[in-house]
Amino acid sequence: MRRSVILFVMVLGTLMAAVDSTVVLLALPTITTDLRANLSSAIWTILIYLLVTAVMTTQLGRLGDMFGRSRTYNLGFLVFTLGSALCGLSPSITYLILFRGIQAFGASMLQANSGAIIADVFPPRERGKAYGYTAIGWNVGATLGIVVGGILTTLAGWRFIFYINVPIGAVAIFLGLKYVKDVMTRGSQKLDVVGMTLLLLGLSTLTYGASDVAGRGINLLNGSLISMGVAFIVVMLALERRTENPIIDLKAFKNRVLAFSVLASFFQSTGYLSVVFIVIMYLQGIRGLSPLNASLLLVPGYVIASSLAPFAGRLSDRMGARIPATIGVAMMMSAVVIYIGLSVNTPLTTVILASVVGGLGSALFYPANNSAVMANARRGFYGGASGLLRTLANLGTLTSYVITITVASLSVPRYVAFEVFLGTTDLLGGVATSFLEGIRSALLVSFAILFIALILSAVRGKEAREERVETVTELRPS
Repeated sequence: MRRSVILFVMVLGTLMAAVDSTVVLLALPTITTDLRANLSSAIWTILIYLLVTAVMTTQLGRLGDMFGRSRTYNLGFLVFTLGSALCGLSPSITYLILFRGIQAFGASMLQANSGAIIADVFPPRERGKAYGYTAIGWNVGATLGIVVGGILTTLAGWRFIFYINVPIGAVAIFLGLKYVKDVMTRGSQKLDVVGMTLLLLGLSTLTYGASDVAGRGINLLNGSLISMGVAFIVVMLALERRTENPIIDLKAFKNRVLAFSVLASFFQSTGYLSVVFIVIMYLQGIRGLSPLNASLLLVPGYVIASSLAPFAGRLSDRMGARIPATIGVAMMMSAVVIYIGLSVNTPLTTVILASVVGGLGSALFYPANNSAVMANARRGFYGGASGLLRTLANLGTLTSYVITITVASLSVPRYVAFEVFLGTTDLLGGVATSFLEGIRSALLVSFAILFIALILSAVRGKEAREERVETVTELRPS
């Protein structure tokens, strides 16, 4: 019973964090008008969330290892809920961006520690099933956020896309404080301030530069920022090799399965999450659908994924992660192939078919891959491994956004690509044909990125779970 409640709280946290990564998307035109903002400022209500989660997740996972995962997770729900309430009360776009940053900080605490808590509570042979349930959050959340944002904005107003988190968060906080407890002694490590600072600077400048590429194209400023970000990260990695208590334990990457699983997650996020953006641009800009109707066509695939993910997780418990996860990536690639064949007159049922194929692939990949990461992380590094996994996935989400806008907009002016994605304009005639070619080019890039994920997944090796003997302490109220 207690494990089931804990799993429910983990699923709720991952779902809410994922939903709010995209919930603003369809509300953005309304927010821009209501707060009298310009589009270049309003777009940061999306980018700030992606930036903060990408930067903070690894650090907060490590802090969970040091100070207690349950405390960090429950505090994350409190910060997330408070940030959501403040977002709904925002009097201007500046305040909304600031409060979205607070909300994202709480989401980072949830993302970084949920996988580690499951690894603490469930033995290795049962984790695949547990990660199957949490995969519902990661798999469905981002697309569900688009739909929820459209419905609430249409029926109740944009502020309610944030207010709805408050009662849900209150219930989760109550259940978390009552049931989610630490089941192992916290580490006595010291905080790696130098490593954390360098990683923060590196990911911040790299992510800001990459997001600026999407809006302005490559220029001296964002090119310099990206270069600086890479340099900070290189210096940080060099120093981490000699640090006694590193924020990122590079020794963990000597484990082939863990290293390849984490990298597979990054390339899968980069390759496949961009497909959602691309298809919505096709449906809105070329087929003339409203943002809400466009997103609803993708729902069947994610419903199927959410239904089958726990069963796929059980499958990975029995046979290991490599085969289910690799088949999952292959199915996502098959969905991309279907999307590449879209034309201005393709029946919309083809989009539904592709979303179902991709959804099945997601149901196989996420729980198996997450389980492989945690099965091969040493027990004291669960928070760091979980945080690193989510950090790379968040970076993949942001990278996918950059790739989509950059590649697809090579065929039309960049500002037109932005307007199409936001649903504020559609294209006709020759312009639509030209934009369709840009979309196909972006899909080909996604296919190539997914192929890298496929190779990494296939050659990761098989985790020897039977040989990993771990004792899970019985949960007791404290």
